[in-house]
Amino acid sequence: MTASNPIAEAVLRRDRMVVSLGLAAIILVAAYFTVDMARDHNSFATAVLDHHHGMQMAVETDGFWHLFFMWTVMQIAMMSPTAVPMVLMHTKVQRTRTAVSAPFLHTTIFFLGYLIVWTAFSAAIAGVQVYLQSTSLLSPQMAFASPWLAGAILIAAGAFQFSKLKEVCLNGCRAPVQYFMTEWREGYGGSLMMGLKHGIHCVGCCWVLMALLFVAGVMNLLWMAFITVFVLLEKIPANGKTFGRVGGVAMIVWGVVLMVL
Repeated sequence: MTASNPIAEAVLRRDRMVVSLGLAAIILVAAYFTVDMARDHNSFATAVLDHHHGMQMAVETDGFWHLFFMWTVMQIAMMSPTAVPMVLMHTKVQRTRTAVSAPFLHTTIFFLGYLIVWTAFSAAIAGVQVYLQSTSLLSPQMAFASPWLAGAILIAAGAFQFSKLKEVCLNGCRAPVQYFMTEWREGYGGSLMMGLKHGIHCVGCCWVLMALLFVAGVMNLLWMAFITVFVLLEKIPANGKTFGRVGGVAMIVWGVVLMVL
């Protein structure tokens, strides 16, 4: 099947609309639960800080499974929008290359592979947060209590923007057509493997940015939105590299300011 005739083009447009609506539904549901969790947590943190006129009282830290769920939902809300171009391209290639009657199951499996990798990352960073909480390194807002630690993470994140690993992983996310030309695999297993590999590329270029949530507060909605937009802009083939490096310089400067002041 090719897109050289009106019928084929109409089918591809329909595929794009169906997949787009499905992704939008997933993103909206994840965003709803993320906002709900943030509202509940921020209300609790405010109550803690207001206790005895600003003196923090002892509170029970969140357990691993609670944090794992929280991070997983957050990652779906934040990173799914950045995967939309790749998911749509997978649908198109699946339709035109293999001539399947309905490429949606293949695309669902591809997206599931992507989410599996981010779920594994969520488990890892939830474990890190449990440790940070147990050592009292986090405030009730789930942010670093020490400006030195926050500054160090910002500087490290800024430096990572210039690393070879960042460039290699980001290149795997910027060009959907090139990715599928070199990585295409047939069948459901192939779709899963392609999704897993794309997820690995995405985590590889964004994991340090996720660690920055500990700077402004893990449940800071504005900071989540900023990171999502930053990742989207980084993936633009034309000026994404320049934007990412400008952002890297800004992170380093911010980190130095925090440590000095």
